[in-house]
Amino acid sequence: MSDPTASWEEEKRSAWLYRVVAECERGTPRAALFTELAQAADDQAAIWLDAITQRGDPVPAAFRPDLRTRVVAAMTRALKPRVMRSVLAAMKVRGMVLYTREAPHPTPTHLDDIGKRHRNGASGNALRAGVFGVNDGLVSNAALIFGVAGASTGPSMIVLTGVAGLLAGAFSMAAGEYISVRSQREMFEYQIGLERDELEKYPDEEAAELALIYAAKGISPEEARRVADKLMEDPERALDTLAREELGLNPDDLGSPWVAAISSFAAFTCGAALPLLPFVLGNGNPLGLSIGLTALGLFLVGASMSLFTGRHAVSSGLRMLAIGGAAGLATYFIGAWLGVSLA
Repeated sequence: MSDPTASWEEEKRSAWLYRVVAECERGTPRAALFTELAQAADDQAAIWLDAITQRGDPVPAAFRPDLRTRVVAAMTRALKPRVMRSVLAAMKVRGMVLYTREAPHPTPTHLDDIGKRHRNGASGNALRAGVFGVNDGLVSNAALIFGVAGASTGPSMIVLTGVAGLLAGAFSMAAGEYISVRSQREMFEYQIGLERDELEKYPDEEAAELALIYAAKGISPEEARRVADKLMEDPERALDTLAREELGLNPDDLGSPWVAAISSFAAFTCGAALPLLPFVLGNGNPLGLSIGLTALGLFLVGASMSLFTGRHAVSSGLRMLAIGGAAGLATYFIGAWLGVSLA
């Protein structure tokens, strides 16, 4: 069980931020929803206050939002809740799922229907990340290698530069992915821990909050409450649904930080190695072979991106080839100019 004083503060902070969101939504149906959620959070804070009193702990003073909360509130007023939905969700402001751009959820009529739409996204996200990782490595290292080649540097220096660019970029991508996924997982674990405590402490209030959110999506209040009550019969399913629907968190989007880091490292390395390979082998005309391999790689990566954009594969490939080719030409001529200027 979490510390009652910390839980009281969490609920009071949520209530304060709910009212900020309601203020931003003044004149819309969402204003009423977030006002009701603010009142529900105040009611839950009162439950924690009773727990503090029963334990004989010091009663907290009147709630005063800290600096972080005030900064988030100011940004929410300036940028609007839709833009700030991820930050607000991380601070336990529920209902942020209403600001997603997806079509409204179909009305769930059975426990197995709830959360079904979330279950098949992880593999597509991994494929997308892999394609973009290869693209990053290919474009960045090709531009670096062609820039050094334009300066009329010897093959050994080009290889050294290409290897350094490959390793620096791959480790940077891997570190960034690890930190990103680890931070996201830590946020989820923290929020789900709070939800688990609240389900144990006041399940009826949690069901009422979930019913409010379903009602805001267009489900009739009676049906929304029936579905919420049915969910509460299975604590684990209830916990999963509360994370999705109240906090806007999707556990299926969270993978292993190490898998993300290693995958990112491998994808970047594959892309970055392509323009470098002819210089490592050192046969024939390495620059010409590097340009040819890079052009082929750019076209194939662009064609692969059509899987996610819905564009025609050939036009996507040619567009990527034009963009990457422009970057390579620009760095080659800049390298040539610097090579003459610094000679």
